[in-house]
Amino acid sequence: MNQLVLNACIAEANALRYTPAGIPAIDLRLEHESEAIEAGQLRQVKVAVKAVALGAIAETLGKRPIGSTGRFTGFLATPRNGKYAVFHIQSFLQD
Repeated sequence: MNQLVLNACIAEANALRYTPAGIPAIDLRLEHESEAIEAGQLRQVKVAVKAVALGAIAETLGKRPIGSTGRFTGFLATPRNGKYAVFHIQSFLQD
């Protein structure tokens, strides 16, 4: 199963755009900070993730200010001509 759930903040958001099929889309950079136990030790965790949202969720996220936090759910996929995975957001719950 390919599912990612991330509590994060919107660090960057490009302008809302439309795909050739006319579907709203937005590219984002999300940032997350927390603590996790790894090998019995407490570890500080920081991550920045490239993300994209399509459709109604893109329109919703396009209205959110930078710094907004929430719970993002979706999946990871590598773009056709890309090297790195992108988080495809399917749902967003505001904190």
